[in-house]
Amino acid sequence: MIPDIDLVKEIKAGSHSAMEVLVKRYYKQIYAFIYRRTGNKDIAYDLTQEVFMKMLKSIHTYKEKAQFKSWLYTLAVNHSNDYFRSKAFQATQMTDELSDSHSSNENVPYIFEKKERRREIIDAIKSLPEFQSTTILLRFYHDFKIKEIATIMQTNDSTVKSRLRQGMEKLKSTLQRGDDNEKAKRS
Repeated sequence: MIPDIDLVKEIKAGSHSAMEVLVKRYYKQIYAFIYRRTGNKDIAYDLTQEVFMKMLKSIHTYKEKAQFKSWLYTLAVNHSNDYFRSKAFQATQMTDELSDSHSSNENVPYIFEKKERRREIIDAIKSLPEFQSTTILLRFYHDFKIKEIATIMQTNDSTVKSRLRQGMEKLKSTLQRGDDNEKAKRS
């Protein structure tokens, strides 16, 4: 496997095939990260496309000091943060709230427990402050080390550790509350 740094050098020299290899290498990972942040396949697809377009436009700014993967995830984090601040996101939120209020009256058939639990976890992660949810996604879903997360999020190691600890405590509390509510409904 050709190292990322060699592919980047080839891309800077104008190689389209190196660009395709690099995109293919990281596309699924970036898509999965953005999907976990947004919870919407279509939006994740669009944002992933935009991240790779940004990568290609700004590849000349990449410094070989940092790992390419960390640099790419930094682009993905920043781009998804921009989306969450955008008017498009605000409009999506209003639409979702309206559709949720209509669908909550319908009698929903049996849902697989595992899928339901996964949805609860994702919703709980999305309910965290952005900096905590991003840190948790990078650590537990994408297996980044503390130092790498610090680089991606442009902060220091102790801040990452603090965000992880606080975020996990909030998740535990939220999920336990949900379990308690579910038990109360069954009683």
